[in-house]
Amino acid sequence: MIERRLEITGLGRRAEGLAMDEGQAFFVPYALPGETVAAAVDGERTSILRIEKASSERVQPFCPYFGACGGCQLQHWNGKPYGVWKRGLVETALRRRHIGTPVAGLVDAHGLGRRRVSIHVRRKDAQVTAGFMQMRTHALVDIERCPILVPALKNAMPIARALGAKFGDCDVALTATDGGVDASVKAERKIVERESPKLAGLAEALDLARFTVNGDVIVTRRAPSLKIGRCDVVLPPVSFLQATAAGEACLAECVIAAIGKAKSVGDLFCGLGPFTLRLAETTRVAALDNDKTAIAALTQAIRATPGLKPVETAVRDLYREPLVANELKSFDAIVFDPPRSGAEAQARQIAKSNVKIIVAVSCDPITLARDAEILIGGGYRLEAVTPIDQFKWTSHVESVAVFNRVRHPSESRDPR
Repeated sequence: MIERRLEITGLGRRAEGLAMDEGQAFFVPYALPGETVAAAVDGERTSILRIEKASSERVQPFCPYFGACGGCQLQHWNGKPYGVWKRGLVETALRRRHIGTPVAGLVDAHGLGRRRVSIHVRRKDAQVTAGFMQMRTHALVDIERCPILVPALKNAMPIARALGAKFGDCDVALTATDGGVDASVKAERKIVERESPKLAGLAEALDLARFTVNGDVIVTRRAPSLKIGRCDVVLPPVSFLQATAAGEACLAECVIAAIGKAKSVGDLFCGLGPFTLRLAETTRVAALDNDKTAIAALTQAIRATPGLKPVETAVRDLYREPLVANELKSFDAIVFDPPRSGAEAQARQIAKSNVKIIVAVSCDPITLARDAEILIGGGYRLEAVTPIDQFKWTSHVESVAVFNRVRHPSESRDPR
């Protein structure tokens, strides 16, 4: 370990302080721009020994586990510069692709807190610990309560410990639903059939809505459903869900505003239908995703809700089998919300189509910029980008980008 005096000049995209010393870049967790720190340097790992000059933007973090837990790396930064930096992550990614569209101000979508959480649990003899990992390590920080979760998950850690006492080392995913807490355990230990009654009793003791172990539903005491638009959607076990209800609502508002009066919309990578079910209030929708359980839940919700416009649902892997231009021609607008890796294959097909409006929803500015470059090369113009902050105090940012076709695809080249 070497001690070095470092002047922090910026913040990297992973929310670590950036310093240059003797031509070498150092990334220092929990350091802020404008600070001077004495840092311990051990290979590629750098940590603060002491702060010699603190930034005027440094504030007191509200979580007692800040600095030990690897989450929420930026609770110590004043909200205004934090928002400028996070917006800048989107701007920088676009600029590197030579895309200069103005980016709107960051929208705070934390709301009441995160409604889902994944907790690591370890059991050694009779001692059970539950919490999150330290930054860049596999060391578990034992946590009593996480203050960024919704009130319905205030007992998340006690629930995880109780399950850990039964299963040993495991991961516990908890989701706050209208029916109560939905719990899913991923453990190495296999469950035999004779254990089911006792596990059902454990679910009752913990007042779980549903209890799933290694993908198998042990018991459903109440439907783990959520209201999306006018629809009640029963969540499949371990289904993807936006982290906050406010985040989902904000993303949906941006999507609905962007498509305007489109009469036919394709919702690609639709998941459980946070856009589909809201759009179907006023327009015809085709919803596609490769998640069979999500499509089944979405289809059931549509059937149970009268008064919606026609919705077609289909299971399709849009990475391997994207909709081609001929299949896209019936849509006035396309919405796509892929995982972090983006929608490159689908974007290349959209770039060859005549669809008038494209709305890209993304959780990664880098892949968003790549997909935007493809669409722009195909004759689209990027009209607006809105960054949305539902993973507050972290480096993660959602974005909604709106494109309009300005040239026919035959007049443009799709960049390769």
